[in-house]
Amino acid sequence: MIQAADDRLRDEVRLLGALLGEVIRDEGGQELYDRIEAVRQASVAYHRDPASHDAAELEGLLKDLSLDQAIGLTHGFAAFSLLANVAEDRAGKRRARDQAEAGERADTPEGALKRLDAAGVDRTAVRDLLSQALISPVLTAHPSEVRRKSVIDRVAAVGALLDGCDRDGIACSPTALKTALRRQIVILWATRLTRASGLVVQDEINTVTDWLQRIFLHVAPAQLAEWRTLLDAPDLPPFLRIGTWVGGDRDGNPNVDAAVMSAAFRTQSRAVLRFYLEEVNALGEELSLSADLTAVTPELAALAQSSADASIQRADEPYRRALSRIYARLSATHQALAGGPAPLPASFEAPAYDGPDAFRADLAVLHDSLIRTHGAVFADDRLARLITAANVFGFHMATLDLRQNSDVHERVVADLLKVAGVCPDYAALDEEARLTLLARELAGPRPLFSPYADYAPETLKERAILQAAAQALSAFGPQAIRTHIVSKTDAASDMLEVYLLLKEVGLYDPADPAACPIQAAPLFETIEDLRASQPTLQRVLAEPSARAVATARGVQEVMIGYSDSNKDGSYLTSGWELHEASRALLDVTRAAGVRLQLFHGRGGAVGRGGGSSFSAVLGQPAGTVAGRIRVTEQGEVIANKYGEPEVAQRNLDALTCGTLLASLGPQTDGGYSAEHGATAARLSAASMTAYRALVYETPGFVDYFRAATPIAEIADLKIGSRPASRSTSTAIEDLRAIPWVFSWSQSRVMLPGWFGFGSAVQGENPDELRDMAAAWPFFRTVVQNMEMVMAKADMAIARRYAGLVPDPALAERIYGEILKEWERTKAAVLSITGHDDLLGGQPELDRLIRQRMPYVEPLNHVQIELIRRRRAGDDDPRVRNGILLAINGVAAGLRNSG
Repeated sequence: MIQAADDRLRDEVRLLGALLGEVIRDEGGQELYDRIEAVRQASVAYHRDPASHDAAELEGLLKDLSLDQAIGLTHGFAAFSLLANVAEDRAGKRRARDQAEAGERADTPEGALKRLDAAGVDRTAVRDLLSQALISPVLTAHPSEVRRKSVIDRVAAVGALLDGCDRDGIACSPTALKTALRRQIVILWATRLTRASGLVVQDEINTVTDWLQRIFLHVAPAQLAEWRTLLDAPDLPPFLRIGTWVGGDRDGNPNVDAAVMSAAFRTQSRAVLRFYLEEVNALGEELSLSADLTAVTPELAALAQSSADASIQRADEPYRRALSRIYARLSATHQALAGGPAPLPASFEAPAYDGPDAFRADLAVLHDSLIRTHGAVFADDRLARLITAANVFGFHMATLDLRQNSDVHERVVADLLKVAGVCPDYAALDEEARLTLLARELAGPRPLFSPYADYAPETLKERAILQAAAQALSAFGPQAIRTHIVSKTDAASDMLEVYLLLKEVGLYDPADPAACPIQAAPLFETIEDLRASQPTLQRVLAEPSARAVATARGVQEVMIGYSDSNKDGSYLTSGWELHEASRALLDVTRAAGVRLQLFHGRGGAVGRGGGSSFSAVLGQPAGTVAGRIRVTEQGEVIANKYGEPEVAQRNLDALTCGTLLASLGPQTDGGYSAEHGATAARLSAASMTAYRALVYETPGFVDYFRAATPIAEIADLKIGSRPASRSTSTAIEDLRAIPWVFSWSQSRVMLPGWFGFGSAVQGENPDELRDMAAAWPFFRTVVQNMEMVMAKADMAIARRYAGLVPDPALAERIYGEILKEWERTKAAVLSITGHDDLLGGQPELDRLIRQRMPYVEPLNHVQIELIRRRRAGDDDPRVRNGILLAINGVAAGLRNSG
């Protein structure tokens, strides 16, 4: 079976590669084709048998390329990586289907329920948990997606053609398929792979809205319907809520303001309302039932009677008449919320809905009538799924989080207090004095802001954003905005400052603090802040204002960040500190009588918390999930995990299954023991020491990093609307985590995903480490993620990047330290897994990575050469474009590199 699957994957790669070759020969010329083919063959031969094929042959083919040859070759290999990914994704879908049918996967609904059954957990407990659950992927605009939307669309079109052929079976003509595929590949070949201009926030809003509209609006109702069927729970409420940061995340992005936030809601609302209009129109075409031939409920009869539909043809068709009124009201709602007329105007005027509840109520009248008069055949139909969509997405589409840095809040509050004559220098107060002052202001009704006074531009901007948030809540309802995340939280006053600012725009009422619709949520992301998170949250929940909001909501949300903690202290230390902080935060919320709701700020790369979401959830400390979890999805991860409906539903199910198993599963504390915890703490401390000794304490390391990776060139990629650094400083501390991780991925070192582990385990008992990996999902996931990222690394290529460092002695010294730790870490991982090679226990993943690497390595070689030329003073724009194209291709080949 595995062999057959491998053969099919290989056949599809060969088919797409052959068609690309034909296109390159026809479009780019025979010389380019011959060069690409020679490089491809040499690279494949070297990777298949390094002992018999010297890398010098490959390097010789790539040496002394003209600029045009280098760009053409890079374009060809980048295009091939994109097409190979299509075949790989299809193989993954087939494998997932086969394993699900065989009951082999615990990350599928059937597999998870089977495991819970075996543990003695009955279906009532599962239904009860899901009825109170919150499972929320949150789409962000973090810039790690290098592919243009045009490229993603072409790749999706190729996949859709192959999928269609599978569905049509024998009716699919091989000749017709090849013709259709070649057409798409011609377009892909002739499409610029890199962006010509930078993104603005509206571009990011449009991209996220497109994902929501094309994928989530359809998948969320389908997923809920499946779980309702499996659990025999037709009334199971939606537990999935889609979130977004795009338009509300101001942390480090000066381009987000009140107008942008309002535009985000208009864009999302326009998309979701047009979807509802299309569905209502389609239902109108379908539900042609005549009152002369069927009974209807009195409620439906009344709804139909209230319609101003004047068509004689529909006079005896109550469902159509009711839908005409619903359509007219939706059309008016579109005008009010989306700022323009509906694409297809209604035939008569009707009042706009005052909220999604009224819309859902009208739909429920139709559905109830169909069920009562015709039975269960209408239980899970188009109308039922529209009701679910309206329940999940409302008129706002996705819940928008607000996020800002605590330093900004401090400055704004200080400005308001100073101008109001309350406190001349708020920033100079110690923490207790700040809390006393903030509590006093939150207890009284008097506003601080005066429209007649002068304020700093930053103050006016932040106030305008919160005013826009208040308007959005009024227009779209309480699900539009639920949380205000505070980056760089290190004190309880950081939370109270948010409530004070919400009070200024009428969202926090001193007379009824529990009614505040937005909860302030701390973000703990550095190692220091994670270690201080317990006392910080204790102090927050000791304050009446924050305690009232948490008690009314029943939960206190806390966000924990994977990226900056990794950059601070190593992959292992980050994971351990997040684990321990989660346990400590759970104790705090339990003592306060509220539930903990963790929001995991994960990226795509292992160095930013990436890896399997299912495994990550299972590795959480006991009690910290309890049916509620939020997790960021960003950059290339969105397209990889949610690029098409089948894959999207599989990933949403995996998150749901992980949540169920972590909440109800047989392990009482996630495999954790005091002994394991003591060992992990010791390993974490040693890993952090080794990591910081290299990154923060080694003379010349910053110079090495900036020369031996394409960090400077990545800044030209134009993949996001916010700057790569928080300041003009070149210090590692001030660099954002995404370019930090992305740079090491491009240079094939992958340092943030493994460095420090090898040193940490020196002298440890290998049997104990193996026992930990076997019994403890947290530690097992750490090792598996390191193993995966190390399999994508290549220290020989990394040495070539080190050759870009102007000082050879510096290059040799630091590269030597990295190589030693690499060898120690690889030996440690193999000792724990008991295998001879990396990924020895994951043969499918090993084969996929091995098949991919021969097509990535030439891109690395060309990238190095073009970087060398540019840094030597060649300012030809084509050199820069070639570098960006190579970066694009390497990222496509590595997949989760950001």
